[in-house]
Amino acid sequence: MPISITLIGGPTALVEIDGFRLLTDPTFDAPGAYQLPHVTLEKTIGPALKANAIGPIDAVLLSHDQHSDNLDNSGREFLKHAKRVLTTEAGAKRLGGHVEGLAPWATSHLKDRDGNTLTITATPARHGPAGIEPLSGDVIGFVVSSSRTDTSDVYVSGDTTWFDGVAEVARRFKCGVVLPFAGAAQTRGPFHLTMDTNDTIETARAFPHAMIVPLHTEGWAHFRQNSEDLRKTFDVLGFGTRLRLLVPGVPTVVEAP
Repeated sequence: MPISITLIGGPTALVEIDGFRLLTDPTFDAPGAYQLPHVTLEKTIGPALKANAIGPIDAVLLSHDQHSDNLDNSGREFLKHAKRVLTTEAGAKRLGGHVEGLAPWATSHLKDRDGNTLTITATPARHGPAGIEPLSGDVIGFVVSSSRTDTSDVYVSGDTTWFDGVAEVARRFKCGVVLPFAGAAQTRGPFHLTMDTNDTIETARAFPHAMIVPLHTEGWAHFRQNSEDLRKTFDVLGFGTRLRLLVPGVPTVVEAP
């Protein structure tokens, strides 16, 4: 079955699959400066849809809770009203309430009234180069698998660069749609905290049967690359037909190539 994805802004997207509605890293605040303990992040573009326009959500897939470009003040308020919230184990302890923590490779399940099921598997993520973990904290991605055999698995990378953990996801799952968090985010040093064009190409090669639908490429000043950089790279290397760039606020049906 086809999957519909609506880019809201930054890492935030509405993923509709087999009647289930999932939201990735909720960020709904207006543009402005956001102070973190060691750096100030500048948001340059507001969300394409406001939180109250999203409608009911079956689950929020939150890669991590400590950075404003993945969970802002409006996003935190949104979590309070979501049926399910899945995130890291450490994040669940910080957020409290009904937030559920998952370690990499742990699973959770969503069921509808007709007996259809989504299995959500937490996947490894590394928010920068090797050794960054004490600074960046825990991060996870997600693979969404449907009980319907005609629906492709969907991989949401979360904030990560290309590393062995992403390669292991590709070995375990044959995903038809991959949402890499790209943008080559850079804040505290001359290294990237999310995928750059090279990492995104490596991800496309690792998932040879997937349509690549990047998130996290626009809207913040610390993103060093954007969707046009991805387009040029994919075209030059012959992967252009496998890249689907989203227009903010427009539901887009995505199928495996």
